[in-house]
Amino acid sequence: MTNDFPSDGSLTDDAHLGRVALRVGSLDRVVPFYRDVVGLAVERDRDGSRAVLSAGETPVVVLDEDPDAPERGRREAGLFHLAVRVPDRGALGDVLSRARTRASDADATLSGASDHLVSEALYFRDPEGNGVEVYRDRPREEWPWTDDRRVSMDTLPLDLGSLADDAAGADRAPAGTDLGHVHLEVTDVPRSRDFYVDALGMRVRDEGYPGAAFVAAGEYHHHVGLNSWNTRSAPVGEGRGIEWFEVVVPDAATLDAVRESLTGGGHEFDAVDEDGFDEVGSGDDDAADAPTTDSFVVSDPDGIGVRVVYSR
Repeated sequence: MTNDFPSDGSLTDDAHLGRVALRVGSLDRVVPFYRDVVGLAVERDRDGSRAVLSAGETPVVVLDEDPDAPERGRREAGLFHLAVRVPDRGALGDVLSRARTRASDADATLSGASDHLVSEALYFRDPEGNGVEVYRDRPREEWPWTDDRRVSMDTLPLDLGSLADDAAGADRAPAGTDLGHVHLEVTDVPRSRDFYVDALGMRVRDEGYPGAAFVAAGEYHHHVGLNSWNTRSAPVGEGRGIEWFEVVVPDAATLDAVRESLTGGGHEFDAVDEDGFDEVGSGDDDAADAPTTDSFVVSDPDGIGVRVVYSR
């Protein structure tokens, strides 16, 4: 079957990321960092094995506890960092302030700070070693645009003194905070880039970093980063780390188009129920006979779950 879904940006600026799910060994160890430093509100399920971390009404991170899960293997693909986006510089300054005053209690320290031209970012490791970026976007009119409407990003020092001066003084992440992007460690950058572009409908936004590519829906600077910097050579395993993340599309027609594209490319997918657990389904040539749902999950080339969601 021929894949007729264009690879030049079929997902528009109306698409964005939803939640990201991590498998962790201990909620009690990990939750304080996301609550006290990142500033997210915490809601646990009744049996205590899952925590949903939100900003206002927006869920951002899901933590699934599995005390028996091993550490991520050194060769395994997976998360480079998840990136929580705050709406303004004052909110980012608040994260810096909370990190300086509460990081020891939350078992996390600031590991980096960068000016990427399109954004300003702070970097952390959570207590189980997951990379976490918290950032704010600069206005789009300030981004460095190329002639073909890509963006040029860089990694420059961030003036932490100026950022601290702009802190708003809040204890919690404000409304408007969400999951801006995920950055993945993959085994083969061109193969993963082709999946996210040709099958999922994103477009390449920047390939200026050696061993990396950045792709997005529409003209955002990136929703998914891909790199091979640490020479990962095996797919994601059953240990701690990323389980899945969501791509939220604006309407049922876009959801159907992505589904058809994946089917045409030979990618299998499953339906997902409202709680985020897989249901029985497939993405083979008989997919047209399967029940229509408002979401489904497909594995990327390294086994990371990508949930495509409409009207969550």
